[in-house]
Amino acid sequence: MSKVQQNRDKVPLLDSYRQHHGFPAAVEMQSTPPDPPLRRPIYLGVDVGTGSARAGLFDDDGKLLGCSSSPIQIWKDGDCVEQSSTDIWLAICTAVKAACSVANISGEKVTSLGFAATCSLVAVDYDGEPVTVSWSSDTRRNVIVWMDHRAVKQAERINSSKSPVLQYCGGAVSPEMQPPKLLWVKENLPESWSMAFRWMDLSDWLSYRATGDDTRSLCTTVCKWTYLGHAHMQQINETDSRDMESLGWDDDFWEEIGLGDLVDGHHSKIGRSVAFPGHALGSGLTPHAAKELGLVAGIPVGLSLIDAHAGGVGVMESVPTSELDSKEVDEETICHRMVLVCGTSTCHMAISKTKLFIPGVWGPFWSAMVPQYWLTEGGQSATGALLDYIIENHIASPHLANLAASRCISIFELLGEILESVKQELGSPFLSALTNEVHVLPDFHGNRSPIADPKSKGMICGLTLDTSEKQLALLYLATIQGIAYGTRHIVEHCNSHGHKIDTLLACGGLAKNSLFVQEHADIIGYPIVLPRENESVLLGAAILGAVASKKYSTVKEAMRALNAAGQVVHPSNDPKVKKYHDAKYQIFRELYEQQLSIRSTMNQALS
Repeated sequence: MSKVQQNRDKVPLLDSYRQHHGFPAAVEMQSTPPDPPLRRPIYLGVDVGTGSARAGLFDDDGKLLGCSSSPIQIWKDGDCVEQSSTDIWLAICTAVKAACSVANISGEKVTSLGFAATCSLVAVDYDGEPVTVSWSSDTRRNVIVWMDHRAVKQAERINSSKSPVLQYCGGAVSPEMQPPKLLWVKENLPESWSMAFRWMDLSDWLSYRATGDDTRSLCTTVCKWTYLGHAHMQQINETDSRDMESLGWDDDFWEEIGLGDLVDGHHSKIGRSVAFPGHALGSGLTPHAAKELGLVAGIPVGLSLIDAHAGGVGVMESVPTSELDSKEVDEETICHRMVLVCGTSTCHMAISKTKLFIPGVWGPFWSAMVPQYWLTEGGQSATGALLDYIIENHIASPHLANLAASRCISIFELLGEILESVKQELGSPFLSALTNEVHVLPDFHGNRSPIADPKSKGMICGLTLDTSEKQLALLYLATIQGIAYGTRHIVEHCNSHGHKIDTLLACGGLAKNSLFVQEHADIIGYPIVLPRENESVLLGAAILGAVASKKYSTVKEAMRALNAAGQVVHPSNDPKVKKYHDAKYQIFRELYEQQLSIRSTMNQALS
């Protein structure tokens, strides 16, 4: 892939800034400058996922002009999963330059920038240098990745506090949230604890690295740090979104769980000021960061979002025009939708005008994704990661991977072809029926929602000695179904507690898997809308920059302008399909109950 030219003609920073924002060049007072040509907005979105950093360029219709990705390193050791913020930033710089090259757009033409990232925890010292969070003492490893489960015991202790803030995260913190991880570091790595000057969510660190502005996002602090965003309800209507003093920290909570030192200095280590996503940070992109990224210094940078929440912003208004024409659109219409952000894990995002407390489901989080709406956030900790695990650990996997590569298709496509062949061979009434003897509980990395049991384990019922490719295909299908039953459980649970969800919107890598999407539609019984642009998380990140540039006054206005629907996948209208999945869903629910019984029996045996 060609690289963007690095050595461009240098221009003074002020001149560059004026040119970028459409101001006329400096002229003598007696002359009248011509009107500057209108510049086409080019919005850049950056997303840091679990395995790669991605960058995408969008035009003012929300159409993707070009994107690229660059891998990032990850260290896994049991429950500990770590990364390097230095490595992540270098990958971002590579991805941004490559995306510009793919789109055939000079970095000088990019008009704004927004970031999204996994909700991983970053530690840096006073000078912004990495502070290790690893048993290895490797200074590079200063990021505790979102999926890290080292802090299960710390989460249990925090939950035993029964603090009032816990009601805003489903009644309990998860070991994937930041307070348990912070407590783990304090208890196990005291030298790192004393060295750390800033503890930041990864997406906040990215915007800080780009602008030097340490303002934190309502999204990250509310969703992962127990910050009470509704403390700012009176500030939502201010004309100019500004840095806000951090009114939402509950100091008693931090004291009670043993992290009272984070309250010092007006919460300087965890966030002295916060603002709404899309808020314009500092003076825009710093000259140093601009040089690294191949962009222009001073372009607006919008305050960030967690990657799943950026996916929600990038897709939630992607409703077919026919539906908008046939229904009266009001503030409640958007509340009937749930976004599935399907990647390594799956996040389930729904919003409401009133706060809904749902046991085992994160939230309600005020303005954490769409301003002035309460966010409910369900999730499954392993979906794409689980499918990879099931496939890669099967004896038939290497052969299938080679065969797929030789045909230039994905192994998922090849498995789909095998399933169709088996369906024809067995005369099965429909594809899903092939798994009538195989049942999967997909909690291989615990249950995030709605049971909120990080100790839950995966279960497979119906294994034989068969090691054929056909058997792998059946196991793959049964795993997809298990994931879909988990989503059905989340949707039903949310609706039973006040939501009125009747439409799903899917984005992320797994949303490109037609079998995955169709099984979800059939199992849940709702249509699934796919966005016009596959890269919804990148679009959501780009929207933040567009808002920061003042092109749009609010995130919701930008969503309506830049979101667009693509294909709509409808559930099967065959009653036999519904009857089949209802039966398998009942078995799915029973598997967890059986696990609890087994766990109890063994605990008694060891007591």
